[in-house]
Amino acid sequence: MKITYLGHSCFQIDTGKAKLVFDPFIRPNELAKGKVDIDKVEADYILVSHGHEDHTADLVYLAKKTGAKVLGSWELHNWVNKQGIENTHPLNFGGSWEFDFGKVTYFQALHSSSFGDGSYAGSAGSFIVTTYDHCFYFAGDTGLFQDMKLIPMFHELDFAFLPIGDNFTMDAEQAVIASDFIRCDEIIAMHFDTFGFIKIDKEKATKSFENMGKNLIIPEIGKSIEK
Repeated sequence: MKITYLGHSCFQIDTGKAKLVFDPFIRPNELAKGKVDIDKVEADYILVSHGHEDHTADLVYLAKKTGAKVLGSWELHNWVNKQGIENTHPLNFGGSWEFDFGKVTYFQALHSSSFGDGSYAGSAGSFIVTTYDHCFYFAGDTGLFQDMKLIPMFHELDFAFLPIGDNFTMDAEQAVIASDFIRCDEIIAMHFDTFGFIKIDKEKATKSFENMGKNLIIPEIGKSIEK
């Protein structure tokens, strides 16, 4: 499995059977300029955690360019259809669906959600993806909440994507607790440094995990991780 960081909370994951893109926000991200060319990003599926612009700014463009199937809440599915994109699959909390690359389970998140035009985007969510050789959790934007403890009752995670930027989401110290809740010691950081509200101390964040015997990977934009 190849994981490429496209900036903010946007990742491309090549499972070997399909290319998944999460929360497409590339062109407006100043930190991604010169490092990521959206016209070279391939996608078979686009998974969207919620409607905020820093997770959907490039959704319509990328979906139309690639023909990828868009996965998200019922409200997101309806909104995307109205943008002229019919290749969608709606999900809601607790539900799962088998795709050609594996199984996707839609899980809750503790966060608000609306589209850039101010319309209702449903509740913010997250994804648990199970492929033939990996199981991972993409938390989206979220604060720490007790129901994360439900995840290891049904899934044995190999790694997880957690926000660590604070202000709008968890910070690194809360993400350490979240990693305990989900029983996962291999964490890939997201939602940090993109703008002033979420600038982090990377060394401090890394030590927060090291002190608990866990591994925090702080990815570099445009670089890939092999799993």
